[in-house]
Amino acid sequence: MGLGRTLLFRSFNMFLVLFATLFITVILLGSTFDELQKEAIRNQVIEEVTQGTLKFENSNERSSYINDQIQFRYKISGLDQDSFTPSKLFHRIISVMTLDLGKSHYFTTDYGSSNVRDIIFEKVPKTLLLFTTATICVTVIGIFLGSYVASKEGSWWDKANSTFAIFSNSFPTWWVAMLMIIIFAFTLHIFPARATPLSSPSDPTYFIDLLYHMTLPLITLVIVSFGAWAYIVRYFLINILNEDFIHAKRTMGISRRKILYSHALRNAGPPIATAVGLALAASFGGAIITEAVFDWPGMGKLYYDAIGVFDVPIIIGLTFVSTVLFLITIFITDISYTLLDPRVKGS
Repeated sequence: MGLGRTLLFRSFNMFLVLFATLFITVILLGSTFDELQKEAIRNQVIEEVTQGTLKFENSNERSSYINDQIQFRYKISGLDQDSFTPSKLFHRIISVMTLDLGKSHYFTTDYGSSNVRDIIFEKVPKTLLLFTTATICVTVIGIFLGSYVASKEGSWWDKANSTFAIFSNSFPTWWVAMLMIIIFAFTLHIFPARATPLSSPSDPTYFIDLLYHMTLPLITLVIVSFGAWAYIVRYFLINILNEDFIHAKRTMGISRRKILYSHALRNAGPPIATAVGLALAASFGGAIITEAVFDWPGMGKLYYDAIGVFDVPIIIGLTFVSTVLFLITIFITDISYTLLDPRVKGS
């Protein structure tokens, strides 16, 4: 299968998964979303009548006018139809894919917008900044540490790394995060307990402040993950270091360092690239708890808060964006594996 056909096939699969996710989400939350929209329309009409200049002879005329306006706007918005009619489901899925989800009643952007699209797009870069940076740091540390302990199989370093990998993965990230806050925020007073910057986004120093507040969550994610990463790299490399072509290069007098980094690590590239992609995709799923503990102003924290107040438009929008990020990451991982492994390209 050529690269072009591979891209087309992967893109089609990604679209099917995305559509299925949206369909299930809309089915589960569609009726609730309709009720929230109806309530918003009712409140809007009542507010317009209360603050408007229209005069009514009696309360019955006023109530009749309000009911007519509500029913008219229901019809315009399609709320007079059943939540599960095909046309309405299709329209709602298109609305979700374009993040046309109206306004949130509980959240606003830093600039005061209550539009769901604006709120989500403000949070996405911060989640990507934290978890992509953490994944890059973990990958770099894991590759170098894993390569080192793989070259010293059975040594004290190798055993220590394996032990640390087991311990670091045995504790939940949120528990380690709370320990880090207690130690570095409340005891040593090095980092702030809350990762939300205190300065305004319009402040020229806001990005520096954001990076400073990101330091403790970043260190926590790296500490929790780099041991396991080093162990994974070690596993891949040890298997390759026992291959016949590696023994042949040793007999040719090639240095151990060159064999390790130029030959063994290059052959371990495809599975390592796959592991990087899967780790990055999985990290977005764990963003909810991690960001909630540190109060990092990203998608995960917004998801956590939206679930608490049952803000359905925000929940649906974040589900869509999270799915898209996950699928894009998996797509890039698949293509990277195809480019790195000639056996995949030739199959």
